[in-house]
Amino acid sequence: MALIPLFPLSRALFPGGVLHLRVFEVRYLDMVRRCIADGSGFGVVALLSGSEVRSPEGQETLAPVGTMARIESWDAPMPALLALRCVGAGRFRLHASQLAKYGLWMGEAEAIADDSPAEVPADLQDCADALGKLIAGWQRGGVPAEHMPLAPPFRLDDCGWVADRWCELLPLPAAEQARLLALPDPVARLAAVRQALRDAS
Repeated sequence: MALIPLFPLSRALFPGGVLHLRVFEVRYLDMVRRCIADGSGFGVVALLSGSEVRSPEGQETLAPVGTMARIESWDAPMPALLALRCVGAGRFRLHASQLAKYGLWMGEAEAIADDSPAEVPADLQDCADALGKLIAGWQRGGVPAEHMPLAPPFRLDDCGWVADRWCELLPLPAAEQARLLALPDPVARLAAVRQALRDAS
């Protein structure tokens, strides 16, 4: 169990996912500066209720699972603004959370094992094919890799990677994203994604 700073967002981050943040609240500026200084990460959790920007009357409900975010690059375009590019690392289960100084959430987190490598089953191959077409379209359109909503290497033969990218791209409710993030079986996660793709079509 580890005590980690938390960054609640309206959507979940999945392992290997790309997250662009513009940080301006005092509670996060201090936290991010500490992470940059010591090379540590922070936990991203989906908000089941409440707002990303804290208000006096606001009440935030955090999802019980999240993903560690690793800061890959940052910039300070203004004195009280940090622009971050982060990548999702390992998942964790949140056992307890509490508000600390300036309203920063801190959580007692237990690591969740990474997905075991799994090939995409034949009956779910259409999910990988559709994601490959999206990536190819961005590439043909000249979208630089660093501006795509997902980052290389594009592991289209890996069940967990394909499932996680769709979980981020699809307009799923935060509670459903959290449920899928917690699933230990990447094949089951991809099967749920396939159903969501069918529902959206």
